[in-house]
Amino acid sequence: MKLASLKRGGRDGTLIVVNKNLTEYALAEGVADTMQQALDNWANTAPRLNAISDQLNAGQLRDTWPLQMDQLAAPLPRAFEFLDGSAYLPHVERVRRARGAEVPESFYTDPLMYQATSAGFIGPVDDVPVVDEAHGIDLEAEIVVVTDDVPMAASVEQAGDSIQLVGLVNDVSLRNLIPAELAKGFGFLQSKPRSALSPVLVTPDELGDAWQAYKLHLPLISHLNGELFGRPEAGVDMQFSFAELVAHAAKTRPLAAGTIVGSGTIANQDTSLGASCLAEKRMLEIIADGKPSTPFLSFGDRVRIEMLDADGESIFGAIEQTMVKQQ
Repeated sequence: MKLASLKRGGRDGTLIVVNKNLTEYALAEGVADTMQQALDNWANTAPRLNAISDQLNAGQLRDTWPLQMDQLAAPLPRAFEFLDGSAYLPHVERVRRARGAEVPESFYTDPLMYQATSAGFIGPVDDVPVVDEAHGIDLEAEIVVVTDDVPMAASVEQAGDSIQLVGLVNDVSLRNLIPAELAKGFGFLQSKPRSALSPVLVTPDELGDAWQAYKLHLPLISHLNGELFGRPEAGVDMQFSFAELVAHAAKTRPLAAGTIVGSGTIANQDTSLGASCLAEKRMLEIIADGKPSTPFLSFGDRVRIEMLDADGESIFGAIEQTMVKQQ
């Protein structure tokens, strides 16, 4: 099933069920008003939402409406936690190689993760406001999962069972603010503004054979100003599965229903497939030429992030955004 949230009903939106083709929707009235309400009682709400989904896709519902992307908020407009990993070690390796540093051995057995901004997500086709171009605006195309309640010290198996929804995120980064923040030894803050989620989140069964061992085995496609930027394979070179990432996050604390866990920037050893962020492209230029030639994003630049199924159909809808100056 595919779920989204309309920009109405307050800060948490109004939950809707979307058909497979992303062309129409039905309200989730009587089941849950918001995505968070559905996740809080997932064992009860999921079967009822699935029933609406089945009827919607079978053309059996009278009250349906055409899906318009500009009417959508983020499917989970605000979350209790957004914990972003860095599961693609080719990305980490290039970052360090560009500055002459080795990758610590622990990175291959112990996931990297930080606590990202979760108080609000940008709508999937809304502008991305930034204070200053000089901050080094970058996209980061990633996959996210959303959990129900996860107990403290959950096993990898328990963590995998807690994954209820899958989606995409543009994890916006301000690259020129990152070095000074990390130099303080206390992590990201100002360099990580609000991110944007895909139009819909889907249950893992919607992904079919592409969802294996808690990894999504499809290309993640990014365009910049209408030109293909990258299409790396998300199921390749992922050092840690989503189940392992969720278990890592829950090692010393329980995770509340509605926790979002990110994969980190998708990257492959095969650089011919392009990148999922400008920083990585710049790193490859530094490694090859000693300096970067690709600029970070400017106001007016347009980003599109999408994943297609084996038939070429959009699974989550596209994140389509323009960078604008904060007013």
